[in-house]
Amino acid sequence: VQLQACGGGLVQAGGSLRLSCAASGRAFSSYGMGWFRQAPGKEREFVATISRSGGSTTYADSAKGRFTIFRDNAKNTVWLQMNSLKPEDTAVYYCAARLSTTVLTTTPGYNYWGQGTELTVSS
Repeated sequence: VQLQACGGGLVQAGGSLRLSCAASGRAFSSYGMGWFRQAPGKEREFVATISRSGGSTTYADSAKGRFTIFRDNAKNTVWLQMNSLKPEDTAVYYCAARLSTTVLTTTPGYNYWGQGTELTVSS
């Protein structure tokens, strides 16, 4: 599966942004999907994941209450709605796909990665 993430940009603190990730190739509904992010000089970290059906979601503590992951299998797309953005949310955001049905929050658990989209949150 090929993943194309987009939607990043420059946002003021407190603002909102929605990232999208379009998938092509093998059946999108076969994959659990995740969002990760990597800030300059830091390791890539988990943000959120959603099950194949969309019925189950898991968030990093930093994202709980502010971010929402959702998907539409008919559109082969997963989104990350981000509200109440903070400067510490500044990072390159990556979407990823996993074949495993287990909820995974680490990068090795994901089989395919998009190219990343950059978010900058100004204070």
